[in-house]
Amino acid sequence: MTITITPAASERMRTFLAGAPGAAGVRFGVKKTGCSGFGYVVDLAQKVGEGEETLNVDGVPLIVDGKSLPLIDGTVIDFQRQGLNASFVFHNPNATGECGCGESFTVG
Repeated sequence: MTITITPAASERMRTFLAGAPGAAGVRFGVKKTGCSGFGYVVDLAQKVGEGEETLNVDGVPLIVDGKSLPLIDGTVIDFQRQGLNASFVFHNPNATGECGCGESFTVG
């Protein structure tokens, strides 16, 4: 299982975690949504749930559920600012297509 976090994404995640001292880590995964099938989920996790595992990526605890693992293996998570907008950006080698707005993706 390989997930990479860029320095910008690592800094942003560490900022979130510093503001929530009781959090277990950053939850990263996918859910069924959008016009292409799957959308990414990134939020603070208060605890590690059943079927989830914690990956230490660049000192950031990423909590990933078992169902998401095969869909996000190899993903690079970045954080980018464009004008007034800022968001996480995902480079997923498993994605075979994305919807036009970039909110969801398809796997082979």
